[in-house]
Order: sequence, then C-alpha cells, then structure tokens
Amino acid sequence: MKSRPQSIHGWVAEKLGLRIVSGEYPQGEYIPNEATIGEELGVSRTALREAFKILTAKGLLEARPKLGTRVRDRRYWNMFDSEILSWCFESKPTPKFFISLFEIREIFEPAAAELAARNRSAEQTLALQKAYQDMEDAEIGSDQVFSSDLKFHLEVLNATNNEFMISLGMTIQTALMGLFRLSSSIGDEYKDSLPGHKAVYEAIATGDTAKAKSEMFNLLAKSKENLQYALQNFTGNGA
Repeated sequence: MKSRPQSIHGWVAEKLGLRIVSGEYPQGEYIPNEATIGEELGVSRTALREAFKILTAKGLLEARPKLGTRVRDRRYWNMFDSEILSWCFESKPTPKFFISLFEIREIFEPAAAELAARNRSAEQTLALQKAYQDMEDAEIGSDQVFSSDLKFHLEVLNATNNEFMISLGMTIQTALMGLFRLSSSIGDEYKDSLPGHKAVYEAIATGDTAKAKSEMFNLLAKSKENLQYALQNFTGNGA
C-alpha cells in the first residue's frame, strides 16, 4: 500500500478501490454509508464524495437514489485504467485475471509486430535493439529481468507508429509489468525466451512483416506455457 498522498480524496479512492477489487465490498452489494466510511477513515464527507466520483468514473460504483452507493458488476469496470490494474495486483489476483491479460496480448502483439516491421524508423529499430540487449544483460533474479522484458514489448508497440497501439501499451503497462514479473520469475524460462525475442527484433529490423507476426505468435505461445507453469506455483493448486 502506498503512503497517504496530499490528495485526500485520491487516498480515499485508493482505499475503497482496493476493497472493491478484492471483494471486501462485493459486486452488486451496497457499500457502507458516507457517515460510517467517513468516520472509519477520518475524512470529511466532501473528500468521500470526491472519491466516489473517481470510482464512479472508473465504472466501480453507481449511486442509486434513496438506496445508496453500490459496487457495479465487474463487466462495467474499466480494466484499462492503470489504478484499477494496480489495485488488482495489490489484491492477489486470480489465475483467470492473468490469463485474461495474456489473451489480450495474443490479440494485439502479433499484429503490432507486423506493423512495427512495416512502419519502424531507424531510430526505433535501434531502440528495439537496445531493449533486446538489455534483456540479454539482465541479471537473473533482479528487477532488470521483467523491466527489460516490458521495455522490449513497449518498444515493439512504439515502432508501429500507430497512436492507438502505442496508447494501448502505455495504458496497460502496469498490468504487463505484473505479468512479466510473474512469467519472468523462472530463470531458465527467461533465458529460453531470449532467442524468441531476438527473432522478433530481427524480423522487425529487416522489415519482414510476415515473419515478425509469426515470430511474435511463437514467442507468445512459449510465454503462455511459462505463465501457466508459473501460475501453478503461484496458486499452489494448478489452476
């Protein structure tokens, strides 16, 4: 949990957001009234209402006249919101959460690699090369392992020169960081992934769109196996 920031309503939104995504405040149920929460957290009703506005805008809450404020069904939550993603990771997400993230990657990353091979600039190619080299140089067991992995995939998105693709990567990088932290936690698997990353880089660098797309598919297929293995250890129940 982060320390209490200057923005009181932001701090309150974080506290309540964590309670929502963790299930402490269940979906479809009404949360405690303003007086109760305000007294518990030691904040004014004004700060509380501002926090409610934040959470409502994120799709987590809805006000029901004369009834109170209740948690909306998860399908209404803005899962591309960086704060919601951060709260999800803080609240011990389920294997399904990780798999859903991976399924999103399977949808857009091969297409991104294809676009990058077509649209990349010389400068972006060098940035991708450096990102790959940083992966090779990362010390196993250090934060460099997952941070360099994340950097590589963000550089692929950047090389597409497609503002929507780039924005998507920036939007969910909090989630990707958590995903790479988990999937890169096994040293041997991380080392085994390096040839796949190199193949993606080389295909993009040479402008081979079909190969860039297929190599990203291959990389993700191996990464998915790695993720599923990591999740078995993460959950302890093979889920």
